[in-house]
Amino acid sequence: MQQGGTVLWCLFAVVVLFWLLVVERIIYLFVHYPKHKSEWLAQWARRSDHHSWHSRAIRDGWLAQARINLFQHTNTIKLLVSLCPMLGLLGTVTGMIAVFDVMALQGNSEPKQMAAGIAMATLPTMAGMVAALVGMFVHARLVKLCRNYSYSLEQQLRSQQ
Repeated sequence: MQQGGTVLWCLFAVVVLFWLLVVERIIYLFVHYPKHKSEWLAQWARRSDHHSWHSRAIRDGWLAQARINLFQHTNTIKLLVSLCPMLGLLGTVTGMIAVFDVMALQGNSEPKQMAAGIAMATLPTMAGMVAALVGMFVHARLVKLCRNYSYSLEQQLRSQQ
């Protein structure tokens, strides 16, 4: 981590925040959402009137609340994923600046110090790309799961008419 410089630490913080939000979404999807879903379905089943404007508005409100709950933090996750390659490129720039500083001060005679700058240039770039690829996959799977859950709830509420 020290070889990557400050940018790699910033990238690490972004990735940790990303995974915290992903774990929170997974816990919600598999622990809390089934409880909410069963409550909404039970409340809808208890209603005697399913065809009036008022009852349809209540159902649409529940569906909107379900979508809000399901897709909460997905845009933040997407933002964090898009930050990863940008931070990697920032690491490339800062690392190359360090290499050019060494070359300007000491010439080409200090390969160890130049290697430190090259490591500071390549490590954040690689880490940013790997984090972005994993993040894109995880985000896509989360969004697909949320869409499926939302569609399933909508179908179940509409079929109980």
